Amino acid sequence: MSLADVERDGALDKESIDHHSYHTPHTLLSNLPRTITIADDNPGPSRRDRDLKRYNSLSFAGPARVDSASRIVGEFRTLSIDVTETQRKPIAAQKGAVKDLADLDWHRLTVDEITQRLSVNPKVGLDSEQVKRKTAKYGPNAVSPPRNNIFLKWVGYVLGGFGSLLLIASILCFIAWKPLGEPNPAAANLALAVVLLVVIVLQTVFNAWQDFSTNRVMNSITNLLPSSVLALRDAHQAQMSAKELVPGDIVYITLGNKLPADVRFIDVSSDLKLDRSVLTGESEPIQGTVDMTDDNLLETKNIGLQGTLCVSGSGVGVVIQTGDLTVFGRIAKLSSAGAPTLTTLQREILRFVIIIVCCALTIASLVIILWAAWLNKKHKGFITVPVLIIDVVSVCVAFVPEGLPASVTISLAVIANTLVKNKVLCKSLMTVETLGSVNVLCSDKTGTLTENKMTVTNAAVLDDEMDLGQARDRMVAGKDAGEVVAQLASVMGVCNAATFDDSTSDQPIALRTVNGDATDSAILRGAEHLRAVADSNADWTEVYKVNFNSKTKFMLKLLSRSSSSPARPSPVSPSDDFGMQDLVLMCKGAPDVLLKRCAYINDPSGGPPLRLTPEVLVQLTAVQEKWASKGQRVLLLAKRVIPRSTLSKEVPVDHPDFSDMINTTLNQDLTIVGLVGLVDPPRPEIPETVRIMRGAGIRFFMVTGDFALTAVAIAEQCGIVSTSERLHHVSDLPRDMSTESIVPFDRENLDVNPSLVLTGSDLMEMSDSQWEQACQYREIVFARTTPEQKLRIVKEFQRRGNIVGMTGDGVNDAPSLKAANVGIAMGGGSDVAMEAADLILLESFSSITVAVEYGRLVFDNLRKTCLYLLPAGSFSELMPILLNVLLGLPQILSSLQMIIICVVTDVLPAISMCFEKPEAGLLTRPPRDTKKDKLVNWKFLFHAYGFLGMLESLCAMSMAFWWLDKQGFKFSELVLAYGGLPPQYDLDAYAEAVNKAQSIYFFTLVGMQFGNLLATRTRRLSIFQANPFAFSDENKRNYWIIPSMLSSLAFLFFFSYVPFFQHTFLTRGVPVEHIFIPFAFALGLLSLDETRKFFIRRYPKGFLAKIAW
Repeated sequence: MSLADVERDGALDKESIDHHSYHTPHTLLSNLPRTITIADDNPGPSRRDRDLKRYNSLSFAGPARVDSASRIVGEFRTLSIDVTETQRKPIAAQKGAVKDLADLDWHRLTVDEITQRLSVNPKVGLDSEQVKRKTAKYGPNAVSPPRNNIFLKWVGYVLGGFGSLLLIASILCFIAWKPLGEPNPAAANLALAVVLLVVIVLQTVFNAWQDFSTNRVMNSITNLLPSSVLALRDAHQAQMSAKELVPGDIVYITLGNKLPADVRFIDVSSDLKLDRSVLTGESEPIQGTVDMTDDNLLETKNIGLQGTLCVSGSGVGVVIQTGDLTVFGRIAKLSSAGAPTLTTLQREILRFVIIIVCCALTIASLVIILWAAWLNKKHKGFITVPVLIIDVVSVCVAFVPEGLPASVTISLAVIANTLVKNKVLCKSLMTVETLGSVNVLCSDKTGTLTENKMTVTNAAVLDDEMDLGQARDRMVAGKDAGEVVAQLASVMGVCNAATFDDSTSDQPIALRTVNGDATDSAILRGAEHLRAVADSNADWTEVYKVNFNSKTKFMLKLLSRSSSSPARPSPVSPSDDFGMQDLVLMCKGAPDVLLKRCAYINDPSGGPPLRLTPEVLVQLTAVQEKWASKGQRVLLLAKRVIPRSTLSKEVPVDHPDFSDMINTTLNQDLTIVGLVGLVDPPRPEIPETVRIMRGAGIRFFMVTGDFALTAVAIAEQCGIVSTSERLHHVSDLPRDMSTESIVPFDRENLDVNPSLVLTGSDLMEMSDSQWEQACQYREIVFARTTPEQKLRIVKEFQRRGNIVGMTGDGVNDAPSLKAANVGIAMGGGSDVAMEAADLILLESFSSITVAVEYGRLVFDNLRKTCLYLLPAGSFSELMPILLNVLLGLPQILSSLQMIIICVVTDVLPAISMCFEKPEAGLLTRPPRDTKKDKLVNWKFLFHAYGFLGMLESLCAMSMAFWWLDKQGFKFSELVLAYGGLPPQYDLDAYAEAVNKAQSIYFFTLVGMQFGNLLATRTRRLSIFQANPFAFSDENKRNYWIIPSMLSSLAFLFFFSYVPFFQHTFLTRGVPVEHIFIPFAFALGLLSLDETRKFFIRRYPKGFLAKIAW
């Protein structure tokens, strides 16, 4: 048999996959017994139908809040750095590719046939030569990105943003030039049309650059999150990148892992369950098996599909397909991206643009109506049709802030780079803006608030407490009465899901690499201190196992004596009636859960086990509470000898009902071996982080599955609870209090009521009134909570109008991470948690303060950008047109100059606002109310138009008409003239004077915008408190302010003094005094705004503060 035959993958090769990709499907399949439906993320009315068709359909769907398009990356993470989130639309699969999916036979083969086909020994794994050969054949384990439609992409570049509006305006200007301008077409109209086309080209180039830079940032961020997997190679277990996997690799799957490739299970625990919702849309996990359960590979339970999540148990699998050859990769090749959906921030921007456009259309319509009904009849020839078209174009184009799209893009890019530097990864930058609105932050304890570096510090048999050193000394000195410490060591080592990495066996215990979660790893190291874990495991053969999960809160192993063990292997005690064929059940878990299943406890004096009487239980509970009050996590270890005769022959171990029998019959009447206490210290930065979050108006709660006393102790160390001496419990919440009488939470009231401590059992019994009362507390600790209860906590706070952020790192946190407005996972957490989260903190938890700060900053800077663009870009440009139409004055600002202001001189200063640093006090303001605090409101518009716009218009208008007056063209003779000038006026001299007056208006507006720029940089602070020119202060300086002002000034002179533009655009140079006077006006505007800010700071509840933007 050839090597190719041995290593055949029973599927399409990459060439055939590529051949079938990206073609429009021609027909739907009707001859297959199964169908593939690629469904969108909408869990609406079709949910019931999808559930009913569970056994004959496969749907491709993801969590509603996660971008399904972004799942197709080699690291199997969902990341996006863009202003859109794309959702997939249902499409039909191609006949050939689907047929090949249905023909796969990996599930039909036995384990031996699988290993023979892939040339792998399940006990050794692949060797280095095999890996090299297979890597060359199959390539990296990564799904190829979809091909882009270049034509549609460039159409988007051209028409994106305001491109379509500018294109229509340019066409109208060409029409106004010819044929409507015949017989004397105005060159200025042609120039305006060409200028608009140039602007479209520049915008296209910018959009293309932005897309390129976005993809580059996304790729760099993706590389920061390498997905790793535990695999067996050359007889050694090792962590490696998922990209390195090849068919034939033996991989180990544990709770919280995401399957990195398609695998065939060769060994599973009884409780192995996989969440296939990423592929099937089903909410119920599917149990994993070794044997085939369905003839279709897509339905059978002995195949684990790439991208699915392990939510319970553990297993071992052999990789059968990687990269594009996986089921996930095949379906991804047949999928097409749908239309983007609007995010929260985009809706705010769209709302702003709609307001501005509606105003522009209203004014344009008013101009047209006045011209048709009045001006064209009474003052024929004053405004011709071409001039009317140019006026309408000027109103529409000048009113819209063309600099806004560039500002939004660059602002998000700046935020992205800042967050990456602070090791914060976002799936969508819009998430950061939402985080800036969060007012309730719920945090898991273990691994999030704590270091997740657990250490066993104490052990106890009944009330006989000892540390690990003392316990070992007893065993070495032969003073271990009744072998109670030896039993403790055996249960710690054997009833454990963690394992040592063999490659580090020569290192000290504390430095050895352990594969497993933090709790099991700590207990494994503790067991190794007492007795070699390998020796303990050698005494036993595993028969059945139930891994720890957040619902049962215990781990269980059923074991039989190995052939090489002594007649009475530990933890079997001298007093136990243990036969050679008997089994031992070992259990480890939460004391409050396992105590209900225990009937005996080891006697620390060495005698037979004691009955677990109420008096003995008090002694044991006292030890538990003592440790818990010090912040230790307490676990109970138990055992039971199971006579072989008690096992039913009708229900073998591999029978589905065996787990029920274990739970109801065997896992009862246990003997307590002892308690162990683990310390997981809080992260050192947590107290300061909690203080900052509280100062930012965010309530910080702890939500944990740990014991209440432990949770309160850690919460007090973290600053979440002010003092543990004043605590309220559910009994302090009246059950039937009327909602109207409940005092709502007030962040200004620092004299708060005591902290509230609620347990999972409390949550199950609380009434709506009690929930309403609980939601008003400033400090809350939720203890002993299940995943469902964590989810309910999030929902209850959301139901009361709160924006909830949830942090966590475990599988049990995933439901609440998905449900929260912003889910935040720790970088070292489980794959499931990182999949569910919107934000990932790679290193320090304190970086969440940076994310919150910049979430608020991106919204603040966009408001500042809009506020800068409106006064000159719309209001001050609108006034010359209205005065021209209503009062018959000459249009004192030309249409070309309006366009130049909007798309040239104002754009760079507006973009410079995106680089503003967080304003002092940004994290002392309350969070933004998403229902009330909009990007644009009446206060904002009043400040933009009533204050800034009015000042700029009056100053510019006065300068322009003052110049005309000095040239002999009196204002009194121009008003209401409607083109009927006095006979003594020289028309050529008048036209030249108007051209120069327009340039004076142009200069004045641009100069005063510098004052607007410096005033708008801060909302409350003085320019002296946030000096943009303070280059020595990293937190205040903005390198881009001065270059943007100089660039704007250079464009101003360029368009006004270059002869070509003077001839074509009819611009003119201005007298020297009109170059410097605008800067005096700018200084006056800045001074007025400084005065306004002073009174706002001095009287924060005064009139000016109430109407401040």
